[in-house]
Amino acid sequence: MTLTATAPATAVDTHCPYCALQCGMSLTPRPGETQVTPRDFPANAGGLCQKGWTSAALLTSPARLTTPLVRVDGELRPSTWDTALDLIARKLTEIQAAHGKDAAAVFGGGGLTNEKAYLLGKFARVALRTSQIDYNGRFCMSSAAAAGNKAFGIDRGLPFPLTDLAEADAVLLVGANPAETMPPFVQHLRGATDAGGLIVVDPRRTPTAEQASLHLAPAPGTDLALALGILHAVVADGLFNWSYVDTRTRGFDAVWRIVARWWPERVERITGVAAADQRRVAAKLARARNAYVLTARGTEQHASGADTVSAWINLALALGLPGRKGSGFGCLTGQGNGQGGREHGQKADQLPGYRKIDDPAAREHVANIWGVEPDELPGPGRSAYELLDALGTEDGPRALLVFGSNVVVSAPRAAHVAERLSTLDLLVVADLVLSETAALADVVLPVTQWAEEEGTMTNLEGRILLRRQAIRPPAGVRTDLEVLNGLAIRLGQPADRFPVDAETVFTELRAASRGGLADYSGISYERLRAGEALHWPVPAETHPGTPRLFLDRFAHADGRARFVPVDHVGPAEPPDAEFPLQATTGRVLQHYQSGAQTRRIEELSDAVPEAYVEVHPDTAARRGLADGDRARIASRRGETTARVRCVPTMRPDLVFLPFHFPGDQRANLLTNPALDPTSRMPEFKVCAVNLSTVDGDS
Repeated sequence: MTLTATAPATAVDTHCPYCALQCGMSLTPRPGETQVTPRDFPANAGGLCQKGWTSAALLTSPARLTTPLVRVDGELRPSTWDTALDLIARKLTEIQAAHGKDAAAVFGGGGLTNEKAYLLGKFARVALRTSQIDYNGRFCMSSAAAAGNKAFGIDRGLPFPLTDLAEADAVLLVGANPAETMPPFVQHLRGATDAGGLIVVDPRRTPTAEQASLHLAPAPGTDLALALGILHAVVADGLFNWSYVDTRTRGFDAVWRIVARWWPERVERITGVAAADQRRVAAKLARARNAYVLTARGTEQHASGADTVSAWINLALALGLPGRKGSGFGCLTGQGNGQGGREHGQKADQLPGYRKIDDPAAREHVANIWGVEPDELPGPGRSAYELLDALGTEDGPRALLVFGSNVVVSAPRAAHVAERLSTLDLLVVADLVLSETAALADVVLPVTQWAEEEGTMTNLEGRILLRRQAIRPPAGVRTDLEVLNGLAIRLGQPADRFPVDAETVFTELRAASRGGLADYSGISYERLRAGEALHWPVPAETHPGTPRLFLDRFAHADGRARFVPVDHVGPAEPPDAEFPLQATTGRVLQHYQSGAQTRRIEELSDAVPEAYVEVHPDTAARRGLADGDRARIASRRGETTARVRCVPTMRPDLVFLPFHFPGDQRANLLTNPALDPTSRMPEFKVCAVNLSTVDGDS
């Protein structure tokens, strides 16, 4: 990379652009490259994964966008910023005049900084006056968030510092594969691993499961039943923490009326997990000095995902774990700012500070900060998939602005989503590369990358981090804040209502969040630059932050946690004669999310260049397939192709596909958009499929 004379010449401490671990690293500009050096930050303790080590390669990628693109005669052609922004503003104005304010929609991302997430929500509700805004975090953490709010009155992925896990001698890890998705995290499990107390629940024998002393492989979509069985064993075997439940919780009696029917032997028939192993889990957790129950996407991305997480929380409460230092319950956030991204107004039903948009007091507070009347703010809009599904319909949005998301690859029923995008009168995508979604757009806006701008992120433990600018962006590229400012001005907003300086935006965010559940009002760039470890809530500048929630009370008015009665229903789409197998999706070590970034880094792309399908050798053989063959995987929504990997540890009824790949290799061509009734999470983790050779059916 050629650096300008004013570019920093020394190492700059910052954070990795990928997962919610937000590993600490330093970037040093060098002639022709930017050097990455891991640093001793608590989340990664000096470690980085392959993605982190290679993250700077994207800064100089030839795939980088550096000029706006406008579609002319069916082709995307270079344009000027003024032409592109003028066109967007004119089209938005025309569309809303003809079809109403909700004819314009905004779709954000869990990788956007807190400042971008905040200003995007403000832009939608003030500049566009639309209710139609949501983000791809709905596909990530929404079920865990819904369950956390029900049980604890608040949603923070890990309500304790990550380093507390070192004190545990038992950890139940449900639906998570951090050995591939966030490798530096695994070192925090070392104490439990060494003590023989790492328990992994996953239908696949993942690299994480290989490290466990006990691996439970339930049938896909039966995690909730498994949680009920383990909780039954806790009670029946005399392991229940009566004192904790009596003094710190409410609602167990209603839960027990359901759990009483789910004795481990019955659960074994549903899940395939031995009753003896269910009892072993109950005993390990109950007899541990310190224990944790941790969930992730594998148990959350279901049409009953919120209930499933509630079932695991019920287990943790019965054991007396949440709110006790050295023990607890938590969820492993996936995207880089998956936590902060859902706190500041990107979600269809939220305002900054994790406030509800239909709460009159919340509306008045935020409207006052924004300089508008409360009744000018729209109400709740559609959730992510419902928003995408409504595009171009009679009462749905006719224009969509996408920031930090690649829905053509990442959304369920992906072919249908692409078709809905094609019906729009205006599709605008702000991105750093020509993603699969950007390639369909009418206007593409080139924006800065993580190392080229300043901003804050909130990692999986609720710690707010300052990601510093390390290098100058290429000429012709603008920040997302500058894009929103330019559009807002053209839509008639005063320029100072949409600042372009990240610290200025954060100062406003602090005021907007004041008094909310996610209170950032006491956090400042000055404190972050000084290296303070600040976990929200931080309600005053003299407040040290709250690294451990719930030590004294939970966030409900009476200070008690809630047991939530839930029952097993199974997957929305069980297998049948036509589609006899079940498919699940996930990530691999070398790629991240839709792969729009990592597929453009040579080292990562060379390591895993194409999609594959993991299948048991016997299952493959019965369908005329062998290791290395190309297979056709079909569901009721579409089909994809992938190269076969025969894996003897796979369940014979299950196939696995990574979801990072484009075109006809998209795993999400198969997935089921059945939505959780509470969180509106699609059922990514299980759908009925058929497996055959590429040239024929079997």
